Amino acid sequence: MFQSVGRALAEFVTRPNPNHQPVATSEPEVLLPALRRGDVLLVEGCSRVSSAIKYLTQSTWSHAALYVGDARPPGHQGEPVPSLVEADMRDGVRLVALEHYAHFHTRICRPVGLTETDIDALIRDAIDRVGQQYDLKNIVDLVRYLIPTPPVPQHWRRRMITLGSGEPTRAICSSLIAQSFQSVHYPILPVVEETQFGQPAKTRAGDDVFHIRHHSLFTPRDFDVSPYFDIIKPRLIAGFDPYRLTWADTGN
Repeated sequence: MFQSVGRALAEFVTRPNPNHQPVATSEPEVLLPALRRGDVLLVEGCSRVSSAIKYLTQSTWSHAALYVGDARPPGHQGEPVPSLVEADMRDGVRLVALEHYAHFHTRICRPVGLTETDIDALIRDAIDRVGQQYDLKNIVDLVRYLIPTPPVPQHWRRRMITLGSGEPTRAICSSLIAQSFQSVHYPILPVVEETQFGQPAKTRAGDDVFHIRHHSLFTPRDFDVSPYFDIIKPRLIAGFDPYRLTWADTGN
């Protein structure tokens, strides 16, 4: 019964919000050349549940996907195409073509300093999860906050969106990606404690010790604010010259 209710709720909350129209930040021909394997693509969704996620996280971003390079998403015919691994409420963890988000507001977050070997391992970990089921418990949690201004104190919001049941085979978008980065020991927003005198000899006084935050506590916003991810602007990479713009009020 719970699975049936979860699927029905997923169908309802993923319908487009009629009051929100997505606006592409970068055209596909500009976005694609800026992407590298291992980048996290943040998306401003336009569904009902996107509004709840954005409110609870106080962020523009309601969805996250991992860019894995060329692949063959289900149903795709012909040569491999630029693709993402993501967790979808209805279809679970899946491969999807980059063009699926061609008309959405997006942001590229890039991990810094990873070797090609670790990027391969990161992507392999994510792809190995394709086919896993979306955590339907998370849908029930989020439906509670679909009213315009739910009375949730700000300091409770992250805990209220402690996403999912924690079962490893039931992925959600941000925790799916967090688990893959944790598999190669790359930080997102770790809990950092400064060591003190008297700690074991393997650490020195003043050194930082990184603790892995549970993957269910990560949200799409965390990749945006993380000090360990670079923000990539496709339009600037493509070449931007402010002196070549034509302004309507001047004709120049």
